[in-house]
Amino acid sequence: MKLSTRDVCLIALFVAITVICAQIAIPLPGGVPFTLQTWAILLAGVLLGPKKAALMAVAYLLLGAVGAPVFANFSGGFFRIVGPTGGFLLSFPVMAYIAGMGAEKNKAGVMLSGLVVGAIINFICGMLFFMLVVSAGVEAAFGATVLPFIPSSAIQIILVMVFGSLIKNAMKKSGVALH
Repeated sequence: MKLSTRDVCLIALFVAITVICAQIAIPLPGGVPFTLQTWAILLAGVLLGPKKAALMAVAYLLLGAVGAPVFANFSGGFFRIVGPTGGFLLSFPVMAYIAGMGAEKNKAGVMLSGLVVGAIINFICGMLFFMLVVSAGVEAAFGATVLPFIPSSAIQIILVMVFGSLIKNAMKKSGVALH
C-alpha cells in the first residue's frame, strides 16, 4: 500500500481525533471506562476506508504502546495493551477495517452492517481478553465489558452513520475525496 503525503496527514489527523475522543471517558464500576475512542475508530473506517483506517488504528496503538498518553485518562504504555481492557484496544484495527469495508458500498444497510460487526468484534475481543487477564467467568466479563456498553454503542453507530454520511457527502460536493 503506497501512501501519499495527504494520506499520512489524514491518518495523523484521525489518530489525533482518536486521542481526543479517548480522553472523553466516564469510569464504570467494572473497570472498563466508557469512552468515545470507539466512535472515532468507526468514523475513521467510514471516512478513510478500510486500509487507511486500520493503519490509523495500528499507529494509535503503537503510540500508546511506547508510552504516549493516548489511551483513556491520558494513559499509555504496553501494560495498557496487555491489561484488562487490552482486548478492546487490540481489536481497533480490525474494527476500523470492517467499518471501512461496510462504508465502501455507499449503501446505508451495508454501512450499518459493517459498523455493527465491527462493534461486535470489539465486544468479543474485549470480553475474551478481560476474561483471560482477570480470570473472570463469562457472566462477570459480559456484565463488565459488554452489557453496560450496548446502548452507548448503538448511539455511537447511529452518530457515525449520520456524521460519516454528512462528511462524505460534503467532501464529495467540494471535490475532495478522503479515500
